[in-house]
Amino acid sequence: MPPSHVTADTAPGSSATVSVASEIEASHLPPGAPIQLLPQDALHNVLGRLSLREALACRPVCRLFRDALSSSPFLSSLPSLRLLALRHPRSSAAAAAAVGRDAHRPFLLALDPTLRHWIRLPLSFLPFPSASPVTASPSPSLLYLWVDASDASSGDFKSPRTLAVCNPLAGLHRLLPPLGSAWSRHGTVLAGPGGAVLVLTQLAALSYAPGSHIWLKFSLNLPSKPRSPILVGGSIFALCDVGTPWRSLWRLFSCCLLDLREWAPLERPEWGDVLNILKWPRLLAGIGGGRILMIGGLRSSLAPDAPCSTVLILRLDLATMEWDEAGRMPSEMYRCFGGGALSLAAAATGTNSKVKVFGGDGRVWFSGRKVKGKLAMWEEDDKSGCGQWSWVDGVPGCNEGVYRGFLFDAGFSATP
Repeated sequence: MPPSHVTADTAPGSSATVSVASEIEASHLPPGAPIQLLPQDALHNVLGRLSLREALACRPVCRLFRDALSSSPFLSSLPSLRLLALRHPRSSAAAAAAVGRDAHRPFLLALDPTLRHWIRLPLSFLPFPSASPVTASPSPSLLYLWVDASDASSGDFKSPRTLAVCNPLAGLHRLLPPLGSAWSRHGTVLAGPGGAVLVLTQLAALSYAPGSHIWLKFSLNLPSKPRSPILVGGSIFALCDVGTPWRSLWRLFSCCLLDLREWAPLERPEWGDVLNILKWPRLLAGIGGGRILMIGGLRSSLAPDAPCSTVLILRLDLATMEWDEAGRMPSEMYRCFGGGALSLAAAATGTNSKVKVFGGDGRVWFSGRKVKGKLAMWEEDDKSGCGQWSWVDGVPGCNEGVYRGFLFDAGFSATP
């Protein structure tokens, strides 16, 4: 069986290898072992049946496997590994220190949701004093980070953070054109297909296309800052608050990825108040690319100060434009997050019960201050239309704050 923890430590061809929890060291096979007699193409045929995670775990077993599994073309042919990447509340160096690792060897903590195994993806190849991963592109999957690109040797510590794109398995990175400090402090980053990147704020958006040397700026025709924008197909969907300072009223807006100026509200008379039965709703992509999930605390009434009774997941089918209830957090799980005081944006009713919601592609995870060392998980079932709730245990270094996360398809095929 594969080990329970895998650390992908370098690019293929480098001297370091993938280390496993059992501390297996690379060694020679016994002389005359039958597998040593296989031609290289036959050996690759055998190893090519492994998943990427299994291939990485096999590299430290022996020198033959290490050499065979360090070929870039071979590793690039393996299917990518769908992971949940966690954003540490502080920097990547702080994430390393929080779990007892060398602070000079930062990494990205990720979960293999299928096997429930934790993986550490290295970020030590990045030549920056700090790096904060924020999102990943869908296909090919690359990791985007806010980095401090100041030159420590020259004493320049005043330059604002900028965006960088990298492949942590291949150990390659590239800086995107610089941004102003307001964008790095307040912008929401979305990564589109083909390397396109968007940064959204309340009044404007920046768009970057691969190969360009500048960002294109667009004014947003929205009533408020877009909340939890997501990419589904070729469109962006976001929630906007059109209420008052005393009461939030949420509306769903969308625009085409190719024209960020033309935002339009999505409304149907039959929807009624469906968008406002949840406190601080958040959008995520559903399974299959044709559904939107809206997650929030279920209000006991429409009063502004109404307490929440549980967490509700609503689902919008973009083909029929109909909402249905996809999931409701079990009461015993809900109580672990603070019960009726739950707020998905900040502490509610004076209690310290902050909760973060993240995920995509039909999977939703919840982390909270009151839930140490584990995440709550909901997984959509495409066949039954329902979903399953469970706990994911063993989250390292959870005493530093509340994690957030995003989906990341780890692999060797994408080049920054």
